[in-house]
Amino acid sequence: MDFSFIVGLLALITLLAVCVLGIRGKYDVERLRKDPHAPRSNLAKDGPQGGVDLLQEERRTA
Repeated sequence: MDFSFIVGLLALITLLAVCVLGIRGKYDVERLRKDPHAPRSNLAKDGPQGGVDLLQEERRTA
């Protein structure tokens, strides 16, 4: 086995792992987006604090 073969194989395995984790994360996000009982982000407009716009308005008035 040549050293360049091992480096190339490790690079391909790393790319495959990144792609698999990215696709898995995409499906997790889509599943949570469709779930009405999933917790919402504090930065989202439908979140518990009303979103970034509300927070920026509070800073302007303070």
